[in-house]
Amino acid sequence: MKHSLKVGFSFGLTSGIITTLGLMVGLNSGTNSKLAVLGGILTIALADAFSDALGIHVSEESENTHNAKEIWESTLSTFFFKFIIASSFIIPVLLLGLTPAIIVSIVYGLFLLTVLSYTMAKNQNTKPWKVILEHLSIALIVILAAQYLGEWISMTFG
Repeated sequence: MKHSLKVGFSFGLTSGIITTLGLMVGLNSGTNSKLAVLGGILTIALADAFSDALGIHVSEESENTHNAKEIWESTLSTFFFKFIIASSFIIPVLLLGLTPAIIVSIVYGLFLLTVLSYTMAKNQNTKPWKVILEHLSIALIVILAAQYLGEWISMTFG
């Protein structure tokens, strides 16, 4: 896979999973509102995909090692993958009750992150379990922090 597409794919997938799960869990624990969670997912899918794409664009430009075509490939692929992955979390929320949808989304997101981490480790000839454990640990920290933050917000301001 070309470097520019790999950047967009890996960043968009990872950010789409972590950001969306954090938002979903936080909004659920803070509001217990399906509407709030759906609105949050849609907002993340669009606004954060644009934000991440611009961040990758500026980052790639600042390296001075990529031509304009490669930079735009990274930018557009980041937007595309972030948008698609974040949007995919809408499906369980629409099909299930909110609590089961959150659980299914966490399992789905951690599964995708595991597959990406495994593939990256194999491509880099490193031990997959170390990469998987590192990435899943970070994801779980985000999920737990969002859960407790949502609860705190609900107790403090609700």
